[in-house]
Amino acid sequence: MVEGSRQWHEKLLFALLGYCTTVRTSIGATPYLLVYGTEAAILIKVKIPSLRIVAEAEIDDEEWVKTRLEQLSLIDEKRLATMCHVQLYQQIMARAYNKKVRPRKFEVGQLILKRIFPHQVETKGKFAPNWQGPFVVTSVLSNGALYLTDVGGRCVEMAINSDAVKRYYV
Repeated sequence: MVEGSRQWHEKLLFALLGYCTTVRTSIGATPYLLVYGTEAAILIKVKIPSLRIVAEAEIDDEEWVKTRLEQLSLIDEKRLATMCHVQLYQQIMARAYNKKVRPRKFEVGQLILKRIFPHQVETKGKFAPNWQGPFVVTSVLSNGALYLTDVGGRCVEMAINSDAVKRYYV
C-alpha cells in the first residue's frame, strides 16, 4: 500500500482500471465494454484462469482472430443498446426533477430583482446585497428566459434565466 501522498502516481493506473471497468448506472455498461467490445480480464483471472480465459487459451490464433472480429462487430449493437439505456435513464431523471420543480411565470411589465452572482463585476464583498434592481420584464422567451430593462428604460444586454430573478413587491 502506498503511504503518503507523494506516491499517488503509482496508484493512478489502478484507479484508471477501476474507473474503466465499473458499470455506470447512466449507461448500463462499462466504458471498457463500449470501446473494446468485451469485458476486461483482471490480472488475477489470468493467473487463476476463469472459464473465458481457458476457452480463449485453447483455441488457435486463427480461430481467436475470427471470434475477436465477431465480438468487435457486435460493438455497434452494444453501443445502440447503451444509447437506448441512456435515453431511458435521462427520461427517468427528468421526470424525477420535474416533480419537484415549481414553474414560475413572469409577464411583460412585471417588476423583478436580478441576482448578483459572485463572478460578476457588481459583486462588492461579503456584506453587499445579493440582488439588484428593480427591473421591468420587456419580453418573455420560451423555457423561462427574460429580457429586462431597468426602471430608467435602459435595456439589459442579454437574456436572463428565470432562475436568477425573483418578483419585486412594492
